[in-house]
Amino acid sequence: MHIPDGFIDARTAVTAAVISAAGLAAALRRVRLTFPAHRVPLLGLTAAFVFAAQMLNFPVAGGTSGHMIGAVLAAVLVGPSAAAVVITAVLIIQCFLFADGGISALGANIFNMGLVAPFAGYVIYRAVLGRSSDLRRRLLAIAFAAWCSTVLAAICCAGELAFAGTVPWRAAFPAMAGVHMLIGAGEAVITALVFSAIQRTRPDLVASDRATAEPAYGTALALGLLIPAGLVLFVAPFACPWPDGLERVASRLGFAHKAAQPLLASPMPGYTFPILKSAVAATAVAGLVGTFVAFALAFVLARVLTPKPRNT
Repeated sequence: MHIPDGFIDARTAVTAAVISAAGLAAALRRVRLTFPAHRVPLLGLTAAFVFAAQMLNFPVAGGTSGHMIGAVLAAVLVGPSAAAVVITAVLIIQCFLFADGGISALGANIFNMGLVAPFAGYVIYRAVLGRSSDLRRRLLAIAFAAWCSTVLAAICCAGELAFAGTVPWRAAFPAMAGVHMLIGAGEAVITALVFSAIQRTRPDLVASDRATAEPAYGTALALGLLIPAGLVLFVAPFACPWPDGLERVASRLGFAHKAAQPLLASPMPGYTFPILKSAVAATAVAGLVGTFVAFALAFVLARVLTPKPRNT
């Protein structure tokens, strides 16, 4: 769902960038005021996992693939405002290091996946969950919210394409919503499975309104980095090569030719590593670099933003 350069005009790009900047500023302020300093490592781990997960395209139907956004999983783990920071960090890395999503469309991509997906998804998650503490109810809530977040982000993308005059709304809406209903089913299953594993093994890592003791992050930090590193090394090179939902819609509706060359050259375009001749090795190394950069960016940003605990 990463919009490339050329799909939206300057008016749409600037409008989306202004809205995203305002929303992100509010999210950053919320993180600065409320996010516990001892949970900062979890932001880095979440960003690393989301980056790795977004490299794992899975087949959907009709020669189309999809990938996890990870917004609802992030929102449930660290809260919606921190999730917005995490997803935005991942989108910035994807854009500038890998040319995945256009620089001119970065504001639109942040709005769709970094703001709408985590905030709307989290509201839906809380509404479905209610006051229940039952794990099955929680998994149902997170799966449904993840599905909704994918579809809502796709609908916003369709609106941006229509606002830009790239394709009429009456064509963009059913095409984008339809294919992302299928992709959202994959997002729902993966999100529920990952959350179930976390809930059963490290429930202390899940954001809660109740005060809890400060969790120990040593083992979680090591395993949390090894898991996404393993995904990009051993799974990402063999991800489904089919076009994703937006690419398929662009081809079907006849605006794929509008995709422009990136405004700035990226060091690892298309998740490749220029000095490596093997495509499998290049994808693995590029993914590994991106995973650790995502961790570092989110970690450093959170460390700068969150207040240090006062000595009493």
